[in-house]
Amino acid sequence: MFSSLKLNAKEQMLWFRATYALGSSLSLSKVLEAFRPLILELAQADAMALCLMHAARSPGYTWVIPGPRIQLLEEYDRLIEHDPFRKPIFARPNWVVRDTQLLSRKEFVGSLIHQRSLELELRLDHVMAVLLPIRPGFVAALALYRNRPRAFSPRNAAVLTSLLEYLTNAVRNCSDFESFTIGANLLEEFYRGPDTAFLVVQPPHQEVLRSPNAAALLDRWFTPSDLHASGIPIPLQERLDALVRMTPAERRGKDFWVSSDGERCRTVRFVELPAPEGPRKWALKMNELPVSIPLPEEMECKLRPSEVTVANLLLRDLSDKEIAAALGLSVHTVKSHVKRLIDRLDVDSRSDLLYKAARFNKPV
Repeated sequence: MFSSLKLNAKEQMLWFRATYALGSSLSLSKVLEAFRPLILELAQADAMALCLMHAARSPGYTWVIPGPRIQLLEEYDRLIEHDPFRKPIFARPNWVVRDTQLLSRKEFVGSLIHQRSLELELRLDHVMAVLLPIRPGFVAALALYRNRPRAFSPRNAAVLTSLLEYLTNAVRNCSDFESFTIGANLLEEFYRGPDTAFLVVQPPHQEVLRSPNAAALLDRWFTPSDLHASGIPIPLQERLDALVRMTPAERRGKDFWVSSDGERCRTVRFVELPAPEGPRKWALKMNELPVSIPLPEEMECKLRPSEVTVANLLLRDLSDKEIAAALGLSVHTVKSHVKRLIDRLDVDSRSDLLYKAARFNKPV
């Protein structure tokens, strides 16, 4: 494409500078600021705007405009249905479309977008646009504008076409970096958060990461004699070893560990982390709640009043005998209540009840 353009020496210099500008930063605004004067000179345009469109977001588009504001695009919500470029560029991505290919001069001058540009003293006399597929569900549309009655030529379109691959990569790379940065910031907040505690382990016995709060919890929960040679507590190491040997289906309902010291309920959830390559790692997310865990509304609504009373005592980690004494019931009656409420709540055991109640009260 570049060799067929027959650019003169000045245009070649501008073209190479434009490709360099598109790879000069991982900030999209900085990339577009550097690219704007070069593409405007190469394509003989007066203004430029990039529209980012995400299928899964609301609103579905965002305009990024380097240089002076284009007030018309601030009203795009009410003009979108009158945009003659939208359907053609979506129908044929990576095809640079000029207004003269879609409308007669009379039709373009009479369009709502052109009339509104005159009212705003913008005078957008000609437009050239193209749709760039970035990734599934995410596209970008570049628009170049002229404020004089001289149409964009096929050569102008060819110059822009020669830069589309570089522009697409720039938008993709900047978007990926922005997502990575946001994710890293969230992870940092998560890592330092006062209510967050997690351990990352690479099976069989290699500890990868321990958050500050996890270190404090593990010191409180376990003694030195409870630790595996790797430094990971033996009960957690044994549960992890068992989960690693299971299929994903077999792990359901078994991917947690619950313990109590009489005052606090300790819970650990085991989560296998995705990995594009190499060994899978596991996150052990820890939490600690008072033993007297409130019965969540989501559970209470499934139980009869007598079962609610028993469930609340179970959540205080009382035995059947202690519950029977507290309620003036026989141990047999208490056991019947416990069996029914476990069935109604679709939990596997007392430990499972404690764990799921803890998750409802404070997700782990």
